[in-house]
Amino acid sequence: MSDSDHGRRTIRDVAKAAGVSISTASNALNGTGRTNAETREKVKRIADELGFRPNALARGLLMKRSHAIGMLTNDTYGRLTLPMAAGVSEILVDHGVSLFLCATNNDPRLAKLHLDALLDRQVDGIIFTATRIDLEPPPELLKLRVPVIYAFAQGPADSVSFHPDDAQGARVAVQHLQSIGRTRIVHITGEENYLAARIRAHAYEDLVGPSGQVMFGEWSEEWGHSAIDEIYSQSGPKPDAIFCGSDEIARGVIDALRDRGISIPDDVAVVGFDNWEVVSKQTRPPLTTIDMQLKEIGHRAGLAILGLSRQEKLEPGIVRLPCSIFKRNSA
Repeated sequence: MSDSDHGRRTIRDVAKAAGVSISTASNALNGTGRTNAETREKVKRIADELGFRPNALARGLLMKRSHAIGMLTNDTYGRLTLPMAAGVSEILVDHGVSLFLCATNNDPRLAKLHLDALLDRQVDGIIFTATRIDLEPPPELLKLRVPVIYAFAQGPADSVSFHPDDAQGARVAVQHLQSIGRTRIVHITGEENYLAARIRAHAYEDLVGPSGQVMFGEWSEEWGHSAIDEIYSQSGPKPDAIFCGSDEIARGVIDALRDRGISIPDDVAVVGFDNWEVVSKQTRPPLTTIDMQLKEIGHRAGLAILGLSRQEKLEPGIVRLPCSIFKRNSA
């Protein structure tokens, strides 16, 4: 009994209906060999009519490609990875390539298990992404035979990495506050051991000069609240604007200012960094913030991994993509 008797069409059925050899039918469907356009269209039309779907794995073996990309991340909550994965998928889907997303939860054993599984699937390449741009990737990544692209993560010197331009984003934030007449701008940000926090702080200091004040702490609402308590327990002039290192810090800052009866943005303007809409839209007032264009980072990483999987040469180094300001009501 043939496959077609079971209702599953084979390449043999397509070839017979089109009146061509099996190899011609296969070449027409895979875009290989020297079939003319008329034959290709005819074979594809008949395959559609018969409901024939070529076996993707078999096609991949023939073409030495699996048409799949792995994306490895330490981002448990998907806060950064999901927008980037959406950007990668938008690029890959147009090329008939699937994306496998694997979360390591910062567990080296789990990272190795995921990597082994992706390699068993013979993925055409891997994108590694993280929750901070200076996170060291799993050492196994450095020894792979398949190409690797780094997005929002630190790759070795000979690799291609895509980062948001943190310095440019910080400048956009400060310049916006200066453009609305604010002169006493304080920067409340996250942990100093984060490269992104240091880059943004340096860009802020370059613009505000010696009168500036940088306050490093946790990436949390609680720290935003504590930082305001600290500022208002000191003597001297108070800020008329605050540039925050994350939207969560900004929400804590705004709550603490409102608790003191301070009007936002009339008395103090506040700008965040992330445009994490779960937070930025829910603050009162809604938060003006810097968007890191994570989906665009995903687009660029997707295009790069496709290029490398096709043996194209890419210039190694870090590509920094510009951030933009998303204006709401807090500044």
